[in-house]
Amino acid sequence: MLQIPETRKKRVVILGAGFGGLTVAKKLDQKKHQIVIIDRNNYHQFQPLFYQVAMAGLEPSSISFPLRKAFQNKKDVVIRVAEVISVDPIQKKVETSEGECTYDVLILALGATTNFYGNEQFAKHTYGLKSISEALQLRNDLFKDLESAILERDYEKRQGYVDITIVGGGATGVEVAGALAELKNYIFPKDYTELDYREVDIYLIQSGDKLLQGMSEKSSIAAEEFLTKMGVHVIKNTKVVEVVGDEVTLGTGQKIKSRKVVWAAGITCVKIAGLPEQLYTSGNRIKVNDQLQIIDNKDVYVVGDQALLQSEIFPKGHPQVAQVAIQMANQLSKNLNQSTSKPFVYKDRGSMATIGRNKALVDLPRFHFHGFFAWLVWLVVHLFALIGAKNKVFVFINWVWNYFTFDQSLRIILKADTKNQ
Repeated sequence: MLQIPETRKKRVVILGAGFGGLTVAKKLDQKKHQIVIIDRNNYHQFQPLFYQVAMAGLEPSSISFPLRKAFQNKKDVVIRVAEVISVDPIQKKVETSEGECTYDVLILALGATTNFYGNEQFAKHTYGLKSISEALQLRNDLFKDLESAILERDYEKRQGYVDITIVGGGATGVEVAGALAELKNYIFPKDYTELDYREVDIYLIQSGDKLLQGMSEKSSIAAEEFLTKMGVHVIKNTKVVEVVGDEVTLGTGQKIKSRKVVWAAGITCVKIAGLPEQLYTSGNRIKVNDQLQIIDNKDVYVVGDQALLQSEIFPKGHPQVAQVAIQMANQLSKNLNQSTSKPFVYKDRGSMATIGRNKALVDLPRFHFHGFFAWLVWLVVHLFALIGAKNKVFVFINWVWNYFTFDQSLRIILKADTKNQ
């Protein structure tokens, strides 16, 4: 067993401590519920800023928050670090790597992972950006390859070390491309004086005909203009068909020398053993009703990226973004606290993306703008969304320092082998 304290309260088991899971846990009434959080990590990760960790703009601790610290004064919140193996809706049990756990109410909030579309080659030879560990791996390899490039005299081989390819022109793709361009333009000329920084090429590959498909045409055009001026090679209407060694092959036949390929071309959810196959839809999202319950089971709910709630306005489900997860979690916690069944209605507060210093894009329901003011809005929104006062202060100081100095002192290559440190 997972060793959960016995209680007379209704036990609510939450799988996943992302935006949705954490919000539900905070909002649930502890006088009525025992709350059990099960996650593979003992901390919450602020996913929108993973790319800044990967690009050496922030330390991992600045965008992470320990779960036990978040609930240290709430005795009826139980935290277990374990991998979810299966769910038994009939017996109302969850099987994990550390044992079983029973529930009265189950909330699925496991989020999404990188979608490689079943291509093992892409999964093996590219970098996802859906966790802090993946962000750190990319950061390490980025700077390790620059060190190798200094020693490489062959021009073609050197391009494999210094050139970088990003696949996917969504928010993650354009933000990574912008951050890399700033590294190339402001950091590499100072840190790597033995290299000609003009040899560094950044490629952004988008299969569609526009960047930022989920945003306005105005923002899409502005994003491409920003990136092009910063030196990013934007290639649209083209797919990556092969990634082998230090070479990327496009559908047009073009080959790019690049050892580092960041895969930002889509997300998918992980199936959970035990749930009926007919619940799953495209991207392994789970069908729910307007109460966020899975079909034919009133005790199992889904929030966030995993949930597919179809409506006239959202026939393909809601966008898989943090704001949707948070709003779903807020509504679900109200329903559980008050024993009501108010349907979930998404309030679109807009979307945004940042390209770099003074360059961001904001789409509000009736207003679209970009540039310096949009960048300030992006900074404020993300700063206040972080968990923990200390994290807010540290991130703010990092951003201010970086703005005025065009530099960050976080370009450290971490090694797991202590013998070689």
